[in-house]
Amino acid sequence: MLQAIRDNMTWRAVPIAGLAGGTAFLVLVLVLAPAWLGVDDAVILYYFASLVMGTDVLVAQANLPVLLVGVLVHYVFSLLFGLLIAIVVHRWGLLVGIVGGAVLGASLYAINLYTMTLFVPWFFAINSSLLFLAHVIYGAVTGGVYESLDRFDVGTQPEVAHERA
Repeated sequence: MLQAIRDNMTWRAVPIAGLAGGTAFLVLVLVLAPAWLGVDDAVILYYFASLVMGTDVLVAQANLPVLLVGVLVHYVFSLLFGLLIAIVVHRWGLLVGIVGGAVLGASLYAINLYTMTLFVPWFFAINSSLLFLAHVIYGAVTGGVYESLDRFDVGTQPEVAHERA
């Protein structure tokens, strides 16, 4: 099974999809956080940075290195979760990529919030409907972008034609 996944995935599409979904997540949160939550727009980046730098960065003054670490951590997770979404939605088509990605995004929200907060309890402080929406949008964009870039076509794959024969 792993061999089939490895052979049939469009690997160049995976990082593009993960980065596109991660950017959609980040833009949504950065734009809407001040109005929706009444917090600084970059607060989510401080929380991401706190995963590797500790909780002291949450009370620090605006700091470019902390923001850059937050962006880096965010995109690392975006790429990893993008791989997961791509594996699940692969070969199902654009509609399933978008809807399935959105469902997986909601699942990632639940896993991140209700499991990871056992290890990083300060993340529960940013629980909000905006964060849920951002995860859903992330998944939908990631799944949709992956499926739109996926090169798999049943009629052009010799191993599929062989399996049907």
